Amino acid sequence: MLGLAIRSVRQRPGRFLATLLSAFLGATIIMTFNAMHDTAGADGVDQVSADTLTTAASVVGGYGTLLVFFAIASTLTVNVRQRTDEINLLRQTGATPAQIKRMVVGEAVAVSLVGALLAIGPAVLGGTVLLDVFKDSGQVADSVDFSFGPIALMSGIDITVLAAAGAAFLAVRRATKAAAGARRRAGRARKFASWAALAVGGLAVCSTFAMDATDAALMAAPAYGAILLSVGFALVSPGLLRTALGRAEPLVTAFAGVSGYLTVRNMRQRASQLSGVLMPLILFTGMATATLYMQAVENDAIKESGLTKSIDDKNLETLNFTVVGIIVVFACIMLINSLYAATSYRVREFGQQRLAGATPSQVLATVAVEGVVLTVTGVFFGTLAALAGILPFTAVRTDDLLPDQGLGIWITVVAIAAVATLGTSLATARRGLRVPAVEAVALAA
Repeated sequence: MLGLAIRSVRQRPGRFLATLLSAFLGATIIMTFNAMHDTAGADGVDQVSADTLTTAASVVGGYGTLLVFFAIASTLTVNVRQRTDEINLLRQTGATPAQIKRMVVGEAVAVSLVGALLAIGPAVLGGTVLLDVFKDSGQVADSVDFSFGPIALMSGIDITVLAAAGAAFLAVRRATKAAAGARRRAGRARKFASWAALAVGGLAVCSTFAMDATDAALMAAPAYGAILLSVGFALVSPGLLRTALGRAEPLVTAFAGVSGYLTVRNMRQRASQLSGVLMPLILFTGMATATLYMQAVENDAIKESGLTKSIDDKNLETLNFTVVGIIVVFACIMLINSLYAATSYRVREFGQQRLAGATPSQVLATVAVEGVVLTVTGVFFGTLAALAGILPFTAVRTDDLLPDQGLGIWITVVAIAAVATLGTSLATARRGLRVPAVEAVALAA
């Protein structure tokens, strides 16, 4: 099966481009920051510089590992869904589920290994630039030389390949498992995980009020609380979407008429599939909004106190902005892949609508309404998670309930989410509409 996997990748490389891109970006980020471990461990590095570099590598490396897994998982899920007919054919010709799993996992390992190897050069360049940033801000001594060693290389390759193998196994396992009881168990496990994340996140947020404004770790509790709340909302996104659609149906119907009514009904039936779009939307909105606002509040509080930023303050600011950057990149990858999958599978549906009398403009309008509903829902719950962290942090740090930064940061985050959602869905739908209606229905049948 490994030979079959390699031949499959060589014969149809286009289907693996999204996975290759996710692995390449993930390995680049992991290697870039883990190179700070190699640099910190070199001879002649002072303790302050070593602590800065080690902290950056550890924190961002942890976030990066999780996001790499989710990004690769989303692309591989798309890949497996697109190959349902091929997998069914393999089953009918005698292939066992175990053999199919080995083939898909082998493909993922081969593609991710190539992506990780291609990432070595950009990671060396990125690590050099990152070290210069630390030097320019005074967090690392000018005498420290960049080092790209075994920690960066092995962590980048190992984490990327293992994440791809694990994500591929889970994706093909879901595709080949048809037992209803297994689906129910998976649903119960997901529900338990969501409630656990919401509960722990709520406790972390509440613990903020037990801290002093000058505590060095004040931002940690509300930040992690907001992240866990975002994860909890993301895990129950199918139920959240159905609830939101039930509340929004009268408004959408009044705004878009019969097409709006049909759009809402269609989305309620596909809530489980569309939840893959909501997950990165909620995570991106919640984590980015909470981190950026809390860092802005912290910067203003330090400025008003008349103090200068310490090395720890600069480290925290650098890490926060870096983490937000990573979140933006991977959330957009996950969002685009999920939207591409959800929209590209509807070529037959679009063809049927056109044969029934709908114009391409009307089909695109329906897709646009769906995108708006998804964006509003994801932004709403992501904002709730962010506010749960922002408000306690602001109250303790400044004695005010609301931050003074206004809506500028939030509007920027929402704009990025809206552009990614609407742009991808409309572009994919427009591409599907290029196929003649009769041909689309015949090919997808």
